[in-house]
Amino acid sequence: MTPTPRPREDLAALDTETSRPGVRLEELGTADLVAAQLANDRIVSEAVEAAAEQITAALTVIVSRLRAGGRLVYQGAGTPGRLAVLDAAECLPTFGVGPDVVRALIAGGHDALTRAAEGAEDDRDAGARDVRAARVGPDDVVVGISASGRTPYVLGGMEAARAAGAFTAGLTNNARTALAEAVDQPIETLTGPEFVTGSTRLKAGTAQKRVLNMLSTITMIELGKVHGTLMVDVVATNEKLRERARRIVVEATGASSEAADRALAEASGHAKTAIAALLLQVPAAEAAARLEAARGHLGHVVGEQS
Repeated sequence: MTPTPRPREDLAALDTETSRPGVRLEELGTADLVAAQLANDRIVSEAVEAAAEQITAALTVIVSRLRAGGRLVYQGAGTPGRLAVLDAAECLPTFGVGPDVVRALIAGGHDALTRAAEGAEDDRDAGARDVRAARVGPDDVVVGISASGRTPYVLGGMEAARAAGAFTAGLTNNARTALAEAVDQPIETLTGPEFVTGSTRLKAGTAQKRVLNMLSTITMIELGKVHGTLMVDVVATNEKLRERARRIVVEATGASSEAADRALAEASGHAKTAIAALLLQVPAAEAAARLEAARGHLGHVVGEQS
């Protein structure tokens, strides 16, 4: 490990490290603590909304790169890394895309998902190595996530990503940080002092999760993975998801549950293909071919019939 020291005065000056004067949490009862934390959390929505223009700018590039065959790669340490892994992992069951499209790099690797590996965030060289090992290239977008905006692991990753020609975005909870300066597109969600001073798994983490939700979900909508509000590329790998696929087909087509089941069986469980086959009254193979020609956009295939 090659630790990169961070000046103490830099960290102390961060809004996310600042105490709220006069607050004595230990003197409050449970109901008052609930009310106090709810009040403190209200700024999260405002902080994310204030970054809407930056989020939109990042999404414009993400959608363009993924449409051309690139990938969305998240990178973070600690809580940001775990949130990144969560968001990337959910893209497979929800939208039918796996790590070949959306993936996450976390400081300390797999072990850091369930155990704190705080020292790993100080290894700038590891951040660069992880990006290179992921074979990041000019078609990709790499989003670095760091509440402080000063995490060496993430900064090393952003340097390597830019050197590889990737577009970079930096999601942070402080203004004018090293991460913002190191990337093509900063996303600054300024959540301020935490309920418990410095515990950025709280407001900062909540804001990060909301932004990641938007980056992945809106990208997938624009890539044709959603029809209306339905996740038509859902991967039905358990009973709950098989039932969801059935309900999606029924809602999108007006068919009976029995007809939906038959269409899903013919479409190998793929809801989007089953919907197209039912609405167009064509075999599943033809429906799949038409969807492929339309780059997966169900609305382009079925038009006014949906």
